[in-house]
Amino acid sequence: MSLMLNQIGQIALTVTNLDTAVAFYRDKLGMAFLFQTPNLAFFDCLGVRFMLGLPEAESPRPGGSVIYFRVEDIKAAYQELAEQGVNFKDQPHLVAKLPDREVWMTFFSDLDGNLLALMSEVSLL
Repeated sequence: MSLMLNQIGQIALTVTNLDTAVAFYRDKLGMAFLFQTPNLAFFDCLGVRFMLGLPEAESPRPGGSVIYFRVEDIKAAYQELAEQGVNFKDQPHLVAKLPDREVWMTFFSDLDGNLLALMSEVSLL
C-alpha cells in the first residue's frame, strides 16, 4: 500500500449550541479562534484545524470522541483551566511510566458532554 495517512488536517465535534461552544473553547480554553459561519466555527491548534458544528442528519451526536490537548505542565494547565470554570472529571494522574518519560492525563468535558483531555509527557532524562 503506497498511501499512508499520517497528519491530521481537521478534527470536528458536534455541539448543540454553536455560540456557547465557541465561547467555551475560545474564552475558557484559550484556543485560537479563526472564523464562524452560521453552522460551523473553526479554531487553529498549531496547524490542525478544529471545527465545531451543529448537528446534521448524518453527523455524530455529541460525546463520540476524545480530543487530547498536549501541554507542557499539566498541573499548571489544570489549575488555570479550573480557575476559568472548567470542570474536570479527575486530577492530573500518571497513566504510563516509560523508560525515558512519564505520560500524565486529566479529563474534562465541554458543555455538550464531548470528552476532552490534557496530556503531558514528562522526560525522565
